Amino acid sequence: MSVDIKKHIAVELAALCNMQPDEMEAFIEIPPQTDLGDYALPCFKLAKTMHKAPPVIATELAGGIAGKLPELTEIRQTGGYLNFFLNRSSYIKETIGKVLTDPHAVFPTADLHDKTVLVEFSSPNIAKPFHIGHAFTTILGQVIANMYQTAGYNVVKLNHLGDYGTQFGKLIVAYRLWGDAKALETDPIKELLRIYVKFHKEAKEKPELENQARFAFKCLEEGRPEEKAMWQKFRDLSLVEFNRVYDRLGIKFDNYNGESFYSDKIPAVVEMLRQKGLMVESDGAQVVQLDDLKLPPCIILKSDGTTIYASRDLAAILYRDATWHFYKNIYVVGTPQALHFRQVFAVLKKAGYDCADRCEHVGFGLVKFPEGKMSTREGDVIFLEDLLSEAVAKTLEIIRKNAAERYEDMSEAEQADIAEKVGLGAVTYAFLRNGRERDIVFSWEEMLNFEGDTAPYLQYTYARAHSMLRKAGVVNAKEQLLAAVAAGSLNEESEFNLCRQIEALAAAFNNALKNNEPSILAKQINAVAHAFNKFYTECPILKAEGELRTSRLALAMATCFALKQGLSILNIQVVERM
Repeated sequence: MSVDIKKHIAVELAALCNMQPDEMEAFIEIPPQTDLGDYALPCFKLAKTMHKAPPVIATELAGGIAGKLPELTEIRQTGGYLNFFLNRSSYIKETIGKVLTDPHAVFPTADLHDKTVLVEFSSPNIAKPFHIGHAFTTILGQVIANMYQTAGYNVVKLNHLGDYGTQFGKLIVAYRLWGDAKALETDPIKELLRIYVKFHKEAKEKPELENQARFAFKCLEEGRPEEKAMWQKFRDLSLVEFNRVYDRLGIKFDNYNGESFYSDKIPAVVEMLRQKGLMVESDGAQVVQLDDLKLPPCIILKSDGTTIYASRDLAAILYRDATWHFYKNIYVVGTPQALHFRQVFAVLKKAGYDCADRCEHVGFGLVKFPEGKMSTREGDVIFLEDLLSEAVAKTLEIIRKNAAERYEDMSEAEQADIAEKVGLGAVTYAFLRNGRERDIVFSWEEMLNFEGDTAPYLQYTYARAHSMLRKAGVVNAKEQLLAAVAAGSLNEESEFNLCRQIEALAAAFNNALKNNEPSILAKQINAVAHAFNKFYTECPILKAEGELRTSRLALAMATCFALKQGLSILNIQVVERM
């Protein structure tokens, strides 16, 4: 696509300025207005090294590359800027042709399979509800994994289950006191939530329950059969519940090693830190001091001798590096845990492990409803599966209403299938459309708006484009469309702008990958949808004739390809009609 033209411009300019082409390419911009060209070089960026005024540089460069770039119709010097104007008809042909023939034209990939990227996400706590708060890490983590996979890396998706810790001591004590075996089999998570909430309420009046819980967890750590059997049952029942949600969201993990898996690897980590002289006692606990890095001490063992998150994470990182020799080890965990990860990575660095530099924390904000935040301890929790079902139910109402108004012959099964994809897409996109560190306040009206910055809008745009292809009978006629594009001459402003927006997906993707920020890609996919709908409004497609009609259908097909690939990276399915 025109990214090749941009490189060509950069090569010619770099030769005149005694620079590297990549360095020059970074200086080339897309102007804010089309009358300023399709690309521009702000020559003030060269003034320091060339020791000349920007207008002089622009004039000299314009003369130096005149006639060397047939892809351009004009090179214009305006003040300190050098503006480049594309041959629009040729550019549109090239863009459509590449999108329809090269599966990697929209999102270029590289052979990076020798570089393994680990992405740890979701990681729910066993025996606790899979609530809406888990949606952020689950959805964001899957999309970040998709981005690295699309770029060509070998990706391993890790679900570091919260299947260890003092909460299990609390659950064991609570189940012995108030557990209902029948309720546990019927609805395990709700029964475990009931006794967990009851434990915290009772513990306010009876502090000795906390001591009993600590003792029960210590027995579990020591492998006592009774405690271990209860723990295993809680874990197995919880995984059945979790997998139902994962299946619905189309999420699969490569590894489920949780905190319990690393428990027997912690003593070696503790011993290593002792031998390196990094462990000191502080208020009865064993810690690593990080004053030199302006960080609080990192607790390795609590005063009662039990392990803590940091010790388990240290063991996990060392195991993962030994197992996968990872290129990156990414943690998709809430922003409030940023200090924890800085401490863990700092301890590794202090201990001389270079894998610390290959670990990265990708944080995100809170999920809120108008009523406020959620708290598992008080039982005020919204189950993620219930939220997904509600999204689908609300979407189904809209689909049925639209089908009735348009007199569309759509079966109940098809309506249900569309509602499932659009409803789940709406929830997914709500977590991706803004910067990941921003808090999310849920609004059904906003999420399910078919005209806003939402998944339903993007899915509707795809359905609209695909519907035209279906009505024209060209869904499987790619070669026919390509021939028309080669012979035709699309040149309208909205046609050109749509191609530019499709082309911009690659840069947006690279930027999103670099920053682990899917919202950058989501915004550009939205820009493609807006550009298509403008093209749809301004340029007759099905009513056009001859090669013009077929060429515009080819542009609609290219849009479908781009939207489908982009939404797939965001873990959102397309629908062929709505």
